[in-house]
Amino acid sequence: MKQLSASKERALKNAVILAAQSFVFQALTQHYGLSHQLFKFCTKIGSGSTPKGGKAIYVSDGIPFIRSLNVRHYEFNEENLARIPPEIKEAMSGTCVLPGDVYLNITGASIGRSCCAPEKQCPANVSQHVCIIRPIKELLDSRFLMYWLNDSATQEEINTIQKGATRQALTKRQIENFRLPAVPLSEQKEVAAFLEAVRLRKNYREIKLPLHLQHIAPAIARIEELAAKVEEARGLRRQSAEEADGLLKTTISNLFLKGAKEGWTGGRLGDYVLDDCYGTSERTTEDESGTPILRMGNIQNGCLDLRDLKYFHLAEKERQKLLLKKGDILVNRTNSAELVGKCAVFDIEGEYAFASYIIRLRLDLERADPRLVAAYINSPAGRTYMFSERKQMTGQANVNATQLKALPIALPPLSEQRRIVAYLNNLQSKVNSLKRLQTETAAELDALLPSILDKAFKGEL
Repeated sequence: MKQLSASKERALKNAVILAAQSFVFQALTQHYGLSHQLFKFCTKIGSGSTPKGGKAIYVSDGIPFIRSLNVRHYEFNEENLARIPPEIKEAMSGTCVLPGDVYLNITGASIGRSCCAPEKQCPANVSQHVCIIRPIKELLDSRFLMYWLNDSATQEEINTIQKGATRQALTKRQIENFRLPAVPLSEQKEVAAFLEAVRLRKNYREIKLPLHLQHIAPAIARIEELAAKVEEARGLRRQSAEEADGLLKTTISNLFLKGAKEGWTGGRLGDYVLDDCYGTSERTTEDESGTPILRMGNIQNGCLDLRDLKYFHLAEKERQKLLLKKGDILVNRTNSAELVGKCAVFDIEGEYAFASYIIRLRLDLERADPRLVAAYINSPAGRTYMFSERKQMTGQANVNATQLKALPIALPPLSEQRRIVAYLNNLQSKVNSLKRLQTETAAELDALLPSILDKAFKGEL
């Protein structure tokens, strides 16, 4: 089997650890039943607070201040870790973190995420969005608790608690009343080691589990095998889609390279432009009684996407300048370095105008087919030119009309241009059909992994 990419590896790990947790905690609950409430196994359950002054008091070298963005499922995220001065830490002694503590996010979109407090980040303090759970080490293993909190059944319980609430939040009382399987401490440690090995894709089969859990490792191995095949199939589907797009772009580039060698008339894009114009910078609205305004987001993959339109009431004096005609080429003059210069041909019925980040090119239709010219602008050769000519601003790149019209281009006679356009349209139609098939296949693959997990839970694998 091919080596999986990093993204596929993550997807596979997530599917497998979720399945392993469900198997383990269901089996443990059936074997041992549920324990007393969580608070009876902890010395502390409580959230933190935000120091007065907020971000203004953060320092570069101080005590770690843990926020919800640092708490991921299973792992602590050090990115954007805030720090506070030691004197503020002393004033927040009730929110101090110790080694062995477990974090649980208790508010907002990240509610329910849990990880163990890294020893190297202790001592630390937590914000009001994070709860500290401090297990009694003789009764409850921290990693066992963390995996139980991240289990799908616990996450579902957390979500159920939120239904009907005015805001997403877990209270201290709700957390205190959680009930885990009543598992002996030694077995908790074995289970935590097993789940850790599964999550990190280490050799979990070497970990000795008690008899009532020994059926789980073979089931996980089977899920792992099938999930890897699903992810590989997804990767092949994405690869084929990229190759189909690449085929069209390469074909266009090769046609122009061949044509230049065979004596196509060389020159600059400006040689074929009768008129160029920048769009309106007037504020647009949702009022559909106005004229629809095409913006840079409406240019997608060489075509016009009419979703998310905005509107503007054109003054009579602006109509001749801003209303589009069929065959006009719309070029995005300001965008990221990778997207600046993307274009599409206007081929739509009805009145449309265009926004200021677009340059409209109107060609001499007796000499140039705008569909072929646009295809060249969007080809690797055209993209390379735009990238080299761009002027980089803060977070954006820009090309102007003068640079655009200086694009070197060679064109055959008009009749040959139209023949090439027909050939490219046919090729595009085949690529589109392939993409539609790939979209259907993607939906089937997306449904396959949940089906595998469902069969696994039913013992049907």
